[in-house]
Amino acid sequence: MFTGLVETVGLVSEISPAEAGVRVVFSAPGIASELSLGESVAVDGACLTVVAFDADGFAIDAVAETMRRTALGDRRVGDRVNLERAIRADARLGGHIVQGHVDGTGVVTAARHEGESVILTVEPPPDLLRYVVEKGSITIDGISLTVAGRDDTGFHVALIPHTMEVTTIGPDRVGHRVNLEMDVVAKYVEAFTQPYLRSREAP
Repeated sequence: MFTGLVETVGLVSEISPAEAGVRVVFSAPGIASELSLGESVAVDGACLTVVAFDADGFAIDAVAETMRRTALGDRRVGDRVNLERAIRADARLGGHIVQGHVDGTGVVTAARHEGESVILTVEPPPDLLRYVVEKGSITIDGISLTVAGRDDTGFHVALIPHTMEVTTIGPDRVGHRVNLEMDVVAKYVEAFTQPYLRSREAP
């Protein structure tokens, strides 16, 4: 489990075919020396397993499902990625409950400056937009953010300068795909209420 508070930004240093799918190596000296084999790391919000590491970085193997569901396939050597190790049981939950299970991708369609902050607009697939509520939580590329508003096609988040300084998100992401994880509470509520709603619709 994660919190959506990015620990560090790493760089994609190598991409190559692997038996499991695709092997991606990340340069991340800030956290690499503290990793262990089999550990989970959220890479742009996708929970991935460390299969090799050294003092400078680590490698993961991405299977076909990961490549289909996330924007990892868009990444190229030299691209920056948000990294977060799994939360410790004794740590503060500063963001929100993030599983690292990317639900799908959205597209950043607009960025509007409001003083020193930036209002970013993201358009997710329609089947994911139903989980978005104003002032609710959402994870974009592994970053825990608060929904500032939504309409029939997308939603908006407000980015403070600090967030743009320590993560990869910002106005330069317009036109790019981003990983989205919807609030797990919304998904559980839907799962629990669907049988009741179906019974009400039955003749």
